[in-house]
Amino acid sequence: MMKVIEASINDVLILEPTVFRDPRGFFVETYRKNRYRNLGINVDFVQDNLSFSHRNTLRGLHFQFPMGQAKLVQVLQGEVFDVAVDIRVGSPTFGKWCGCQLSAENKRQMFIPEGFAHGFCVISATTLFHYKCSEYYAPEYENGLQWNDPEVGIDWPINKPILSDKDETYLCLAEITADLLPRYRV
Repeated sequence: MMKVIEASINDVLILEPTVFRDPRGFFVETYRKNRYRNLGINVDFVQDNLSFSHRNTLRGLHFQFPMGQAKLVQVLQGEVFDVAVDIRVGSPTFGKWCGCQLSAENKRQMFIPEGFAHGFCVISATTLFHYKCSEYYAPEYENGLQWNDPEVGIDWPINKPILSDKDETYLCLAEITADLLPRYRV
């Protein structure tokens, strides 16, 4: 059994897997293909990634185009504020964002479909962050959005993030030409 929480943007899902606890600890099924397919997550994941980060680290907002990646993300240790931004040209929610807290304690997952930029900031001392991707990493198609794009207006829970050099160079969404963004498909 799994609880599904609809995000403020269609197609993004927040998932709460059932956790079985006893005196030894807990057990949770973090992925089962047929269960996720029944929830409408009809993607084949081909790559798993793991990152470790310190408090106030902000990773993102990343996307690939073409060769877009759907992602299923979760926190194994610590806590993050996770964000998805709709960058699908023609989408009724183009430029809108949704976010939620993911932690080792709440065991929530977030499903981010293709056509979204993704990022997270670390709000605990450290975080171990795991994500499944539906497409292989392709550096030649890698791109991103400025984390503090005023038109997108993400309400990050930190003010002065630690960014990679690359993340500091990304443009605001309005500055990215449409040919470098995915299209909305009904």
